[in-house]
Amino acid sequence: MNDFEATRAWAETQDAADPLRSFRDAFHIPPHDGGDALYFCGNSLGLQPKTVRAAIDAELADWSELAVEAHFRGRSPWMHYHEYVRDAMAEVVGAQPHEVVAMNSLGVNLHLMMVSFYRPTAERPAILMEAGAFPTDRYALESQVRFHGYDPSHDLIEIAPDGPGGILSMDAIERAIAEHGHRVALILLPGVQYRTGQVFDLAHIVQLGHAQGCVVGFDLAHAVGNLPLALHDSGADFAVWCTYKYLNAGPGAVAGAFVHERHARAELPRFAGWWGHDKATRFQMGPQFVPTPGADGWQLSNPPILALAPLRASLELFTQAGMARLAAKSRRLTAYLDWLIRTRLDDTLDIVTPNDPAQRGAQLSIRVRAGRDAGRALFTHLERHGVIGDWREPDVIRLSPTPLYNRYLDCLGAVDTIASWQATSA
Repeated sequence: MNDFEATRAWAETQDAADPLRSFRDAFHIPPHDGGDALYFCGNSLGLQPKTVRAAIDAELADWSELAVEAHFRGRSPWMHYHEYVRDAMAEVVGAQPHEVVAMNSLGVNLHLMMVSFYRPTAERPAILMEAGAFPTDRYALESQVRFHGYDPSHDLIEIAPDGPGGILSMDAIERAIAEHGHRVALILLPGVQYRTGQVFDLAHIVQLGHAQGCVVGFDLAHAVGNLPLALHDSGADFAVWCTYKYLNAGPGAVAGAFVHERHARAELPRFAGWWGHDKATRFQMGPQFVPTPGADGWQLSNPPILALAPLRASLELFTQAGMARLAAKSRRLTAYLDWLIRTRLDDTLDIVTPNDPAQRGAQLSIRVRAGRDAGRALFTHLERHGVIGDWREPDVIRLSPTPLYNRYLDCLGAVDTIASWQATSA
């Protein structure tokens, strides 16, 4: 049983007792009508940490004062800049530092990983994925199958949802791997399904896939910074993610990649670039590519300093807060929003996201029972009243109470706003 109450006094008491409450002050909250908007869109674009401007200004100052010498004599020498986010990012995703790297964008990293980890043969040409995947994944996987000369209609296998609201059960995943595993070269699934908010059991999927001889990778765009992850212990071969959602690194921010340490060997095929060359001999400019051991060896070009600075600033907040404390607050905050909706709005809204805390993170995906038009009307009402979520076709509103900056009072305010719409649209 929970102790939740649908009152302002209760929510304010919870917020006052929250050990992470001070982190909200570290972010710029969008204004609305003389106050703060209720921002539930960290699953799409995280808020800006207040330290970001100073972090970028510091690099601009080094550029203006030192120019090229800032690579070696800057306050944070650019030569090593991508290394400054390594330890904190590894802690967030549960990896060894040498298993992670910040580089490129998610889509680029996915393709680079598939160069190494999707090695189809006549006997094993297929990729296994979920139906209804985020378009980046669907487009990338289909194009890779075609690039290798195979037919996506036969060799791109999509696991259909088998639960209410588009939920994909572990039983369905197990059946698909058992049925198709003998001809699957790569399994690529999300950590969190973007439309439903469903969380997948990475370690169990890896175990099932490896037992069938498949390589297993993950798109963790909606999982990193949202859930406590254990990438190294999961045994996943690789993973990719973006950093502009829960990691608050800014629009189009530098993405991340994970390569398990067992794949650090130099002979693994890859698309090579200068910055992936062994650091000790990189500036000898030799003709033979010698990859840096670990994930760094998949880099192509030197890192974009002005784009990495916001990620560095945000990760400092994650280090201070700690993923364990963030996850604990997230579970309770999301449970409160879930409880408010089910208690006060059950006749109006359907929550698509699983009710089991083990199968969800911060995101709740909701549908208006009256249909898509009513859903769009509610979404517009929320926007007008300063409740910022997002819409995903065909009929899903996503609300994500993010523990770094959202409050219990925000959850109550969002449900109050929905209730006001409910009263006027009845």
